[in-house]
Formats: sequence, structure tokens, C-alpha cells
Amino acid sequence: MKSSKLWELLQTMDIRERTRLQKFVASPFFNQREDVIRLLEILDACLRTGESPPEKPALFRLLFPGASFDDHRVRLASSLLLKLAEKFLVYEYRESQAVDYEIQLAGLYRRRNLERHYRSAIRQAVVQQKKEPFRNAEYFEQSFRIELEEYNHAAASWRTGAINLQGVSDQFDLSYIAQKLRQSCFSLSHQAVYNTEYRFGLLEEVLDYIGRTGIQDIPAIGIYYHCYLALVHPEMEEHFRQFRRKIGESDQAFPREEMRNLYLLAINYCIKKYNEGNTYFLEEEYQLYRQGLEKGYLEIDGYLSRFTYRNVVTIGLVMKDFEWVEQFIHQYREKLKPDIRDSIFSFCLANLEYEKRNFAAAIQLIQKSEYRDLLLNLAAKTLLLKIWYELGEYDVLESHLEAMRTFIRRKRIIGYHRSNYLNTIAITKKLVNLKPYDQGQREALRLQIEQTMALAEREWLLEQL
Repeated sequence: MKSSKLWELLQTMDIRERTRLQKFVASPFFNQREDVIRLLEILDACLRTGESPPEKPALFRLLFPGASFDDHRVRLASSLLLKLAEKFLVYEYRESQAVDYEIQLAGLYRRRNLERHYRSAIRQAVVQQKKEPFRNAEYFEQSFRIELEEYNHAAASWRTGAINLQGVSDQFDLSYIAQKLRQSCFSLSHQAVYNTEYRFGLLEEVLDYIGRTGIQDIPAIGIYYHCYLALVHPEMEEHFRQFRRKIGESDQAFPREEMRNLYLLAINYCIKKYNEGNTYFLEEEYQLYRQGLEKGYLEIDGYLSRFTYRNVVTIGLVMKDFEWVEQFIHQYREKLKPDIRDSIFSFCLANLEYEKRNFAAAIQLIQKSEYRDLLLNLAAKTLLLKIWYELGEYDVLESHLEAMRTFIRRKRIIGYHRSNYLNTIAITKKLVNLKPYDQGQREALRLQIEQTMALAEREWLLEQL
């Protein structure tokens, strides 16, 4: 039971959700089996006390007192409860979608030829939509569905006057264009990271249509229009500036998750430009991270990912904004998930101390922490490598490099990461053994550092050289 889909689902629900689920399951309209109701009560009690669910034999005795154990009966009750829980989630979601509810209700009334009921429902759909806070692609899809429902109603009534076909067409265009641009931006971003190719269908025609009609003034279209063109033509920085401006103006137009994606698209653009040598975009990236943090857009379910947390620290250290970085590390510590909180916190703090040249404090932070994540462990070992080298502790460094090499070869590290760390070890060894006045050897090593593909510490190694 502990590894079942049912238990995993119930663990994601808070007490209020489970209480509503119990009422749902207890309703005879949805369920008439007492064993299913009892099963939910047992599992809910376990979740409230933090206990693990009973094993099947013990669970069977609680569900069917006095009966001989039958594994099938337990599995059937679990399966039925899972189906009810899934139905409950869909019901809860539909109830929260007021506009969609009224549109569907209007359609049902139309098919039953209940004119007064239909008019009331479609008016309520329009009223509810006006109350919607967001003006993203989904808003225009709702507008299209309202127009389409009005058209279906008019067509069914055999009206001879003007009909709203133009409204249907216009709203469909806006819905499609907004969704097409948004999906194209995400596909393009994914394509760049994962070295794959996507077909973009009618996108060129869509871009041409936007240029001719000027509908980029609509936020749900304009923001992705300029984003896409900035990603495709990074040299045309005006598109990024327009995209960046529209992000700042769009706090009320898009839901939190979509704003997070927009910030990440902008950040990734800045990273690419900075990696190409344009240092102006380092400041842009830094400000995007800070604004995204202040507005809460970079969080997922109240947490920051370890990658976002580390990236913010890294760019803050590059900017030499030590005071703000220290404040961030402590302020956002509780935003890390509990299972990684201590290790990420101590690693980032160690990096801060390293940049401030407080080597002793950095060593202490690294050595007192346990890094279960393999890549974080290697990043911590690399930080120690840099400290021992800069302190001139070459004997300690030699032992550390050998231990690090052995660690990498014993662990299942593949691809870029394995090459990166082994290359860093090999070049650091050459750096230590470099003859002080051998200019030829020095230039040969510089060339090797510059030409080695997998080498994350390239800048540090060149600096030491």
C-alpha cells in the first residue's frame, strides 16, 4: 500500500482536500460501498498522524473484520477509491473554472431548447470572463468558445439576420496565434538546450500576419512575438528589449506559472548573449533573477529549485554583490526543499566565503556538510581543489586530486560531466607541475585550456595560469 498510486495521490492532498474527498466518497450518488469509505478513513488517519499505511493483511482485517484474507478484495477497494479520488480532482477543477462551466451549461440548455436558461447561462459566461484576471491565450480561447456557442445557438434558431461568424473567426485567430507563438517559444528554447529539431508549421504565416495587422499590441501575442524573434535573431536586440519591457508590464495579464516561464525565457536569452561575450547582459540576467524572486515567479509550489538557488548565487558572485548574495542565501534557505536544504545552503555559503577570500570558513562549510547529490558533491570537491591551489597547499592538493579522480571513476558519471571533471583534474596537475620560466610550456597549456571542450573551470584555470 505504501508504494501504491492511491497512497501517493493522497499524500499530495492537504487536510481540507481530504475532508472534501471524504464527503465526495460518502455520497451515494458516487459510491455505495462501505469498504471504500472505510479505506479512505483509515488512510486519512495515517496521514494525519504521520504513520505508514497498514500492510494488506492488517488492512484487510480493518476493512472486513472476521473474514478470511482475500488480496483481491483489498486491491478492488483500493482501485475503486483511486478512481473516485481521480473523479474528485476533475470535479474540483471543473468547479473552479467558472467561465468553462457556464459555456458548457449554455450548450446543454441549447440542446434542450431551453431558451431562457440558455440566455442566462451565456450572459453569465460573459460576466464571469470579464472578471477573469488574466489575458493570456486561454482568455482568447474562452472568447472563441463563447462566440461559437452564440453562433450554434443562432444557427439552430434558423435566424435570417446578421450572425456572428466574424466574431467566431476573429476570436479563433487570436486564440490560435497566441497559443502558436507561446508553444513556438518553448519549443525553440527546448530545441537549443537538447539539440533537437522541431517543425513549426504555419508559424511563418502567423508572423507575417502579425506584422501586417499590428496585433502585437495585444499582450498575449506581443510578448511571445518579440520573444520568438529575439530567440531566432539574437543579434536584433530591439526584440529582446521589447520582450523585456512587456514582461515588466504583464504582471496582471498572465498567471504565475506562465510568468515564471517568461522570466526563464528572458534569462536564458541573457545567458546565451553573455556566453557570446556581451557582458551587458550579465546585469540584465541579474536583474531578471532579482525581480523574479521579489515577485515570487521563480518558485514552484512555494519552493525554489536547487538550480535556481545556485544560479542566483553564482551570478551574484560574478557581479561581486556579496552583501546581497549573503542576504539571499539566508533569506531563501527555507525555500529549498528539506531533503536538499542543508547541502545546497552550505555549498552556496562556501562559495561566497571563497569569493570573499575567507578560505578557512569555506573549507569548514564544505567539510562539515554531506553532499548526497553526485554533481553537487563534485562541485564541492572542485571548490576545495581551487582553495588548496590558491593557498599553495600542493601536497594536500595532490592527494585531493587523486581522491577526486578515484571517486569519479568509481561512480556512474557519464558524458559531459565525467569529461569536465577529469579534464579539470588533469589540467590542474599540469598547472602545479609547470616550470616557472618555461614560456613554451605555459603557452602550450594555455592552448590546451582554451581548446578543451568540456571544461567548466576554464576561466579560473586561465586566471591561475
